[in-house]
Amino acid sequence: MIADILRTFLGSTGFAKLFEGGDGVFGLAHFHWQNLVMILLSFVLLYFAIFKNCEPLLLVPIAFGVLLVNLPGAELFNDPTGMFGGPKDAIDPSAHWYETGLLRLFYGGVKSSFFPCLIFLGIGAMTDFGPLLANPSSLLLGAAAQLGISVAFVIAKASGVFSAAEAAAIGIIGGADGPTAIYLTGKIAEHLLPPITIAAYSYMALIPFIQPPLMKLLTTQKERQVVMKQTRQVSKKERILFPAIVLVLTVFVLPDVAPLLGMLMFGNLLKECGVTNRLSDTAQNNLMNIVTIMLGVSVGATASGVDFLKPRTLLIIGLGLVAFSFSTMGGLLLGKLMYIVTKGRVNPLIGSAGVSAVPMAARVSQREGAKYRPGNFLLMHAMGPNVAGVIGSAVMAGFLLSVFG
Repeated sequence: MIADILRTFLGSTGFAKLFEGGDGVFGLAHFHWQNLVMILLSFVLLYFAIFKNCEPLLLVPIAFGVLLVNLPGAELFNDPTGMFGGPKDAIDPSAHWYETGLLRLFYGGVKSSFFPCLIFLGIGAMTDFGPLLANPSSLLLGAAAQLGISVAFVIAKASGVFSAAEAAAIGIIGGADGPTAIYLTGKIAEHLLPPITIAAYSYMALIPFIQPPLMKLLTTQKERQVVMKQTRQVSKKERILFPAIVLVLTVFVLPDVAPLLGMLMFGNLLKECGVTNRLSDTAQNNLMNIVTIMLGVSVGATASGVDFLKPRTLLIIGLGLVAFSFSTMGGLLLGKLMYIVTKGRVNPLIGSAGVSAVPMAARVSQREGAKYRPGNFLLMHAMGPNVAGVIGSAVMAGFLLSVFG
């Protein structure tokens, strides 16, 4: 009796689950080495988030989601009914929805694009489009910083490994916009959602490490030291009209972008109209924090070791880095052109903020500018391209969805 109890208990432990149904790696027929690798990776991500302060609000939930889903035997991401996007070969006809793993329930908000749209609502409520309105040329920098989307698409399609729709989903990583990447991929290449979301959010969190070397490579010491003049004051009327006008004009051309851009501009209108302060405060604080936790953990939970550590997945991660790098370079190169055209009045460093990661990319531009010229204040100038990049990535997603959806 005691022996049977001990045998049952030992068979239910996570240690025992590590040796169930593996792939024969290292001569151990049933050893899930992938889980251990991903658990180690989660610790690395937590280290960067906590001790290196790499966007901890984003990276801590993602890293912990990676940790939770790779704990053997926990089954936090199982979906016996198949209602929440689980594998069809794992469906149990007698199962009930409430037997679904906790993280898979969270993931329903990712799969349905519910979380990405709510995130855009919060981003809109936190976003100040004033710098963009004060300097409309910032829109060009935001557009140029979508270069990586096109480059990664071409490379992915030319590789022969991915279809056109898959290549488009991979390319959107270059927009440096996690919610947009989730939204587009869920529509045109849902099976690639785990690696693409992990790549998009990871590169967003690692902006402080990825962008500075490219800034130094593509700009001169003289360009990096440019001090930009203060921009004009933007009226309240302009701020109120902007979200409605942009939404109408854009959606008339690209109806598919309405969910993302609609929530973004609705959130911004709540902020700018001045009569919905309570709603604006909820959107940019409580609601945003709740959704960020659930979205981050859900995204991390897609990185199951057995499914994630495959050559095709690693190729997607690599192409994501290419996309992100070329987007940064696109903004910097147009910034250099504007520096020449304006005879030295534009600091090219603000071009790198044209990627959609708000306000991370703008902060990096500020930090690098101050490094080469102490006291140089580029943040508000960089916020123009930064918020333009949010619109730009959403527009690109709408275009790709209209073509490949």
